[in-house]
Amino acid sequence: MASPHVTWQRHSLDSVALHGNRLGDPHVRDLWVWAPDDRSRRYPTVYVLHAHMRSALSWFNVEPFERSYPEDIDALAPEAVVVLVDGWTSVGGAQWIDSAGIGAYSTYLCDEVVPFVDEHYPTTDARGLQGKSSGGYGAIVNALERPDLFSAVAAHAPVALFEVTVARDFAAAARELRDRFSGSLDAFWSSLNGLHSAGDALLVELGSAALAFGDGSLPFDPETAELVPDAWVEWLENDPVRLLASSTESVAELRGVWLDAGRSDEYFLDLGAVALWRALLAAGLPEESLRFELIDGSHRGMSGRYPLSLAFLVERLSMTF
Repeated sequence: MASPHVTWQRHSLDSVALHGNRLGDPHVRDLWVWAPDDRSRRYPTVYVLHAHMRSALSWFNVEPFERSYPEDIDALAPEAVVVLVDGWTSVGGAQWIDSAGIGAYSTYLCDEVVPFVDEHYPTTDARGLQGKSSGGYGAIVNALERPDLFSAVAAHAPVALFEVTVARDFAAAARELRDRFSGSLDAFWSSLNGLHSAGDALLVELGSAALAFGDGSLPFDPETAELVPDAWVEWLENDPVRLLASSTESVAELRGVWLDAGRSDEYFLDLGAVALWRALLAAGLPEESLRFELIDGSHRGMSGRYPLSLAFLVERLSMTF
């Protein structure tokens, strides 16, 4: 792991919202902030939300011959404050929403992180959200729920269109539960000690979604993978494609949306991105405010897109409307 560049400032926040969370995860969280050297003026802010099974510090990981995203930001020196928010949990993530099962991670972001950054850095009230996968999901959902705070979004392969992208894993998960844990999600959780196989990773992701989107139970029969209607409806209520249908007022406040995905996305989130593109336009977002693209590549091949969408966000947030 590379050491964070000295231009990044590391803060430690003691979160009231995360105190006493059901999983017992830390309520003291690191926050990484990059800001321009010139503090004589104020800047828009971009909050970066990591994906499931990642943390804020994960952004500093590097691959051979590649720069990390924080190193890209440092080299780009955007006319903006950029914030890496930590949402790691013992089940891999929290989808960046409030839930009784995991914790109040949306409240933490909106009511604690944003005020802290505004107090300590030269910011304007123009703020954007950027994320990939679950982070992209969190970026869209928080922008829709808090238009008073966020006015632009960049979502790379966001989780969306649950009936196509999420439900496709139910059959494989049911087999794993049946063959290894007698059909019990509780038995899986109690036996988990790190991720040992692709099956474990799949069950962790669905299990954490069950805690975030419902009461902790899965929305399918573990013996047959048949949908459990009431539980499935609870999950669908969190699908951003469906949320957009009732969010026309929030969409009207958006200065810009960047949306993309790889054509070969392993989780079929390219199909979800198309559905989101259609839903955004149907909700009234002007075509000139929406940058949508399907690119050659998979779910893992998106890192080169982050600097591009960051530039888009800074441009849109800096415009006078």
